[in-house]
Amino acid sequence: MSPRSASGSRTDVEIEGRHLTLSNLEKLLYPATGFTKAQVIDYYIRISGALLPHLRGRPLTLKRYPNGVDAAFFYEKQCPSHRPEWVKTTPIWSGDNGRTIDYCLADDLPTLVWLANLATLELHPLLSRAPAIDCPTSVVFDLDPGPPANVVDCADVALALRDLFGHLKLQVFPKTSGSKGMQVYLPLNTSTTYDETKPFARAVAQALERQMPSQVVSNMNKALRTGKVFVDWSQNDGHKTTIAVYSLRARDLPAVSTPLAWDEVEAAAAHRDPALLTFEPDAVIARFEAHGDLFAPLNTVVQALPTL
Repeated sequence: MSPRSASGSRTDVEIEGRHLTLSNLEKLLYPATGFTKAQVIDYYIRISGALLPHLRGRPLTLKRYPNGVDAAFFYEKQCPSHRPEWVKTTPIWSGDNGRTIDYCLADDLPTLVWLANLATLELHPLLSRAPAIDCPTSVVFDLDPGPPANVVDCADVALALRDLFGHLKLQVFPKTSGSKGMQVYLPLNTSTTYDETKPFARAVAQALERQMPSQVVSNMNKALRTGKVFVDWSQNDGHKTTIAVYSLRARDLPAVSTPLAWDEVEAAAAHRDPALLTFEPDAVIARFEAHGDLFAPLNTVVQALPTL
């Protein structure tokens, strides 16, 4: 990013040949830690080499916090009309809204920086890519702990998922949610549709509930979740999104949805220490520089969905 000029709270920059005007870079978006908009933008630039391959072609729902994580936020599906002409979009018909929604596509670094400048702290992509929006590239199991259960209990369930799919000779990949839970992804990269993946995910969640009845619940009734991990199979839907790997989360700390190695999940489960599964931006950058993108196989591994 090369600065061109600055005026008051506005700074003109050029990124990969695109001109952007950044504003209010000193604004505190995470007041508890003093993390500013400038630091948000800097993080997304530094992690872009890992993040962008997971966003390209995926319709994005933006979760924006213009006045920081302690203030009001809003979700935005329709890509803002004031977007630069070079920001790509993809049209998707919404039956609920009775109209076509033009979703943003974060296909390049200038678009990612533009989104960060809008205080889009959280990036929520579909599991599918345009134009094949009915074909998810993976199955996701969203592990949501009901207090007093926490992310360590999610690690136990994640390991059970790994073992289940290991018996089927299939690879799965874990990440933190950056919030209170975890997600486990089964890459497909085939022409499988949501009509196939959603009932499959529900069947797996129900199987885990039978296997671990004191730890797992597959029913969406929140009253049943106390002290258990809800394996949310319903995310496997063309109308739902899951937090992107490497996305910031809007919590007190600027925690990141971080890809994990399975030995890290085992360690967290063994030591019962939630802190082992919490990562802030500098740690995530260091992990990427040391180990590369642990989630890279999500874009390349081809696996058939098992028959129920």
